[in-house]
Amino acid sequence: MSFDLTTPAVMFSAVSLLLLAYSNRFLITATRIRDLCLKAKATPDPMLSRQIGNLRKRVRLIRGMQALGVASLLASVISMLFAVTGEMAIARWVFVAGLSLLLASLTVALREISISLDALDLELSSVLN
Repeated sequence: MSFDLTTPAVMFSAVSLLLLAYSNRFLITATRIRDLCLKAKATPDPMLSRQIGNLRKRVRLIRGMQALGVASLLASVISMLFAVTGEMAIARWVFVAGLSLLLASLTVALREISISLDALDLELSSVLN
């Protein structure tokens, strides 16, 4: 495989879009937490407490997704810096580290989606029962 400056640059744009999606997930989840907390204060309900707990897990996972994504982005930039200075072997290894961080971020995202589905099941069970 050939490796030059453009290889990590391609990952740079992909990770940037992924971070934007993660930020949107965070903002929506945070808004939902605030709404449910207001409802829980007005009318205590065990179902609301369970939903808030689920959302708390999701926010923590989203924070991890974002951190891993940012680390992946930093690795891309560092890889480009090594490529520019001619240190191609180091640039490749840093790029591989960035790919590994991206893989970890996507794995955490998959877990967060799974928990999100659990939250929907909680919501549906409260309506259907």
